[in-house]
Amino acid sequence: EYVPLAVRAGAVVVDKSNAFRMDPAVPLVVPEINAHAVKGHQGIVASPNCTTVVTVMPLAPLHRAARIRRVVATSYQAVSGAGVNGVEDLRQQTLAWARGEAVVPRYFAHQIAFNLIPHIDQFGEGGYTGEEWKLVKETRKILEAPDLLVSPTTVRVPVFTAHSVAVNVETEEKVTVARARELFERFPGLRVWDDPDQSRYPMPVTVEGQDDCVVGRIREDFTSPRGLNFWVVGDQLRKGAATNAVQIAELLAGIAPGPR
Repeated sequence: EYVPLAVRAGAVVVDKSNAFRMDPAVPLVVPEINAHAVKGHQGIVASPNCTTVVTVMPLAPLHRAARIRRVVATSYQAVSGAGVNGVEDLRQQTLAWARGEAVVPRYFAHQIAFNLIPHIDQFGEGGYTGEEWKLVKETRKILEAPDLLVSPTTVRVPVFTAHSVAVNVETEEKVTVARARELFERFPGLRVWDDPDQSRYPMPVTVEGQDDCVVGRIREDFTSPRGLNFWVVGDQLRKGAATNAVQIAELLAGIAPGPR
């Protein structure tokens, strides 16, 4: 409602809502991936959905190096992605459980404490939710790959902050684990924690509060000659939301985003 008024007044708007993301005239930007898209703005630059940001960060270097043909992504999304009401519902349910009281959901459709809910946003076409369709459409737009096959499942989990995504990709050219690790390590905004022998891999509790997304559990898919599996975690309140928006604003202002 107010964005067009601001644009007509001469402002440039960085929009975090879903209103303009799929508008062909509005760039959908993750600065590490498609900063060039900002140049074509007409007063509005959209920032993607938080789950999309966490997912595309490791997809981008793989796609540039070996062209991704297919993505299967399952997200494990923190309750803070649903706002303060989601956080409070988990908190109250956990306290009730600890006291031996009845666990009554007040915001989520079901108990979220000690439970998983495979339902984020409304169900729609093909039985997929709105959150899942965002992941499909936004990933294609950001990677400039309109025919990319993306198969999503999004799940709400009893974690306060940081989204996790289990990703399987099939590429046109084979990418070894060593090559994938090198691509991830060299990509701005990504870090690799991948040492199974030391139980080192990203988790919400270790990634919360950080601006970078962190990748681990990198391994070849033994069912596909050009398949790769990995796990990525990102703080959806930071890189998935605020940090990405600030980075876009820095691009618009001609300031190169620095290390965070």
